[in-house]
Amino acid sequence: MSACVPTRNDHTSRSSRPPRASGIKRPHSPPPPRGRRFRISGANLSASITVFLIAVPMSLGLAVAMDAPLEAGLVSAAIGGIVAGLLGGAPLQVSGPSAGLTVVTAELIQIYGWRTTCAITIGAGLLQILLGSLRAARSALAVSPAIVHGTLAGIGVAIALAQLHIVLGSTPQSSVLDNALSLPAQLTQLSPAAPFIGGLTIALLVLWPRLPGRLGLMVGRIPAALAAVAIATAVAAVATPGIARVDLPSWRSHALPELPQGPAAALATAVLTVMLVASLESLLSAVAVDKLAADRAAAPPKDGTTPATPVKRSDLDRELRAQGIANALAGMFGGLPVSGGAVRSSANVRAGATGRSATVLHGFWVLLAALLLVAALEWIPLAALAALVMVVGIQMVSFAHIRNVHKHREFPVYGATITGVILAGVLKGVAIGIAVAVVIALHRLARTRITVAEQEGRYVVTVRGQLTFLAVPRLSRTLGRLPQGADAIVELDGFFIDHAAYETIQEWRTSQIALGGRIVFTGRSGGRIGEPASAAHSCCRPWTPWRNHHCHDRSEHAIESAASTASASPTTASAATPASTAAAGDRRGAHWLLRGLSSFQRTTAPLVREELARLAAEGQRPSQLFLTCADSRLVTSMITSSGPGDLFTVRNVGNLVPLPDTEGEESSDDSVAAAIEYAVDVLKVESITICGHSGCGAMQALLGGAPDAPRTPLWRWLRHGLPSLERMKSRHHTWARISGRMPTDAVEQLCLTNVVQQLDHLRAHESVARRLAAGTLQLHGMYFHVGEAQAYLLTEGESSGTGPDEVFARVAPGPEPGTEPSWDPSRGPGPELTAELAPEASPQPCGPPVRAAHAVPGTAVDA
Repeated sequence: MSACVPTRNDHTSRSSRPPRASGIKRPHSPPPPRGRRFRISGANLSASITVFLIAVPMSLGLAVAMDAPLEAGLVSAAIGGIVAGLLGGAPLQVSGPSAGLTVVTAELIQIYGWRTTCAITIGAGLLQILLGSLRAARSALAVSPAIVHGTLAGIGVAIALAQLHIVLGSTPQSSVLDNALSLPAQLTQLSPAAPFIGGLTIALLVLWPRLPGRLGLMVGRIPAALAAVAIATAVAAVATPGIARVDLPSWRSHALPELPQGPAAALATAVLTVMLVASLESLLSAVAVDKLAADRAAAPPKDGTTPATPVKRSDLDRELRAQGIANALAGMFGGLPVSGGAVRSSANVRAGATGRSATVLHGFWVLLAALLLVAALEWIPLAALAALVMVVGIQMVSFAHIRNVHKHREFPVYGATITGVILAGVLKGVAIGIAVAVVIALHRLARTRITVAEQEGRYVVTVRGQLTFLAVPRLSRTLGRLPQGADAIVELDGFFIDHAAYETIQEWRTSQIALGGRIVFTGRSGGRIGEPASAAHSCCRPWTPWRNHHCHDRSEHAIESAASTASASPTTASAATPASTAAAGDRRGAHWLLRGLSSFQRTTAPLVREELARLAAEGQRPSQLFLTCADSRLVTSMITSSGPGDLFTVRNVGNLVPLPDTEGEESSDDSVAAAIEYAVDVLKVESITICGHSGCGAMQALLGGAPDAPRTPLWRWLRHGLPSLERMKSRHHTWARISGRMPTDAVEQLCLTNVVQQLDHLRAHESVARRLAAGTLQLHGMYFHVGEAQAYLLTEGESSGTGPDEVFARVAPGPEPGTEPSWDPSRGPGPELTAELAPEASPQPCGPPVRAAHAVPGTAVDA
């Protein structure tokens, strides 16, 4: 569908457009994107206040934990909110002092002093700007989740142990081990004031969100962090007036950065460490915020309220550049390192924020508090702030993450990382985790089991694991021991075959077939891979009225050509020109539709007339809405074995479902939405299926489209598929795949991803969301491979990453009428095929049959 690819620029000048005041309507002109204007709504104002009330005590607490000037925490909170909020690619993410950098920053302050640490922060920010400009943000997410969560958990343990000393009324030591070893002595020298206030703060943090009844509903809107610190401050003012409190020095004495002093290698390592931890924390937080915002938008509205507006997915490269600018400015103005915070960001989303104005306003409130509320802030006890940060550190050790990595057999990586961070520091801990992950991956890749058994005169070769060059020697020895010309079944239980293993199997198979052997390749469940040549049907065996139309066309054309050639003289026949041949082709094309209609009236109409008459009298009652592509090769009634009245079909270019009334979009297409509403609310369909197909021209156009494409009607339609392209490029989402193999190329990957993305768009429609919530509607994803004539249904299971694992399971051939189906989509994926190795097929009268596609040797697609 090369015509879908925009090839020219067509920019309309502003002078040619009628002015807005002229009264001339411009229905085809897209409205200006609203996202470019800084709008403050009531929801954003309310959310900014909520986040501000959380950010102030947390910023002061992190400054205490790092042994940094207390006002540095407020500086970073203000800069992170205003600068990163205005420039960032994650509108709902709230940036500020980094909890993940607490241990690193505290160590830098001890070694180099505060002013050099500020210079290191500037260097880390400049490095973030460089990496963001090089579009390296997605590469940072390639790190195993076990390593990332292990790093954050190790930092959380270090934070909790250090702050426990402040809660107990002492000062923390320089290392995690020293803090742990000095705890027994500290417990023997307790002073009651600090532990009392710290314990009260911890109790309030834990119990405040769990207050029952009407009281819990009334006070639950107040952030737990604010309530805990405020109540602890009030109690300390009465019960322990002599307790250590916040001491904010004058802004005139605020320390600014100086030229870094120290070994160049050590300073470079420090800059790299700050950059790495801050970037990972920010990017992971942005991904988490996207999930929260998507869940909020997909949730059905409560009490008849308006559904939440979907938020565009974060631009991670832009976010990384914004974090770099914020860090450079924070270091320049004497602030702590800045990163996106999961606690503040999740509070922002749950408070109802819809845009970046909530983040920016929170930064302004922090700035005003730092200038006007110094006297009030100095009443806060240090023990209360330490208790708040200690709870944040404990929460960084997530048991949900531990269960997840254990389930996917990655706990050794998690354990090695957390141990390395605690004992050797953040950078060395990450390096240890990466090394362990590489060793485990190589071990799994090389662990291939090959067994041979003899059953009923045939040999069964079972291969468990991945077939790489490392397994080729054992594979060759095992296959070489089989008798020459023997029949064999090769069961491939794996998802990857590299070039060396593929050639080994193919050469052995060829030699065995040449000696009279019969070789069959199967998947894990025994299903045969590839269609044998004997199964290829003859061209003209009728089974549907349209089945023979190409044969009939060729036969009729051959008869006409033979007749015309026989009746013409040799001179006339030799004088035929290409132009006359083309004209004859045009005449045949003009009569093609008429011949098809005549064939229908002659052969099919007598068979369906009674059924169509009944439907005309009773009206349509389809049970399914089938939304698919307009591609002419996709015959919906054929692949679903349906007839008149069964499917309510909607076809468009690319099987796209535009989001309903999306703010900031240029123009919405209501035709698909109208069909969905009619099918769901009027026809009361029971399920909706979105069907993509192989070789989709719309997906090819999206992959090949340019940013400066002309604003043609085709471009305006294809932009509804841009979220699918972004989803495929995003490492936040696990790639959709076909059961038993990876997609063959980027076009097939985008076709699969587009089905998953359009299902998300479908859930955003009000009528669909309402029926889904009531449990009276089901959604299905389907992929049809045209060349294989094979249907695949989308199933969802648990993945090894951070989201649902989308697998399109192969639909097996159906049973005879009256028997149970061989596969039920609700029971999970069907048979998984590990490779496609089809035997050679002999040519047929209509040309060579389509062979089952097999994995390209030596090629792997990263899922």
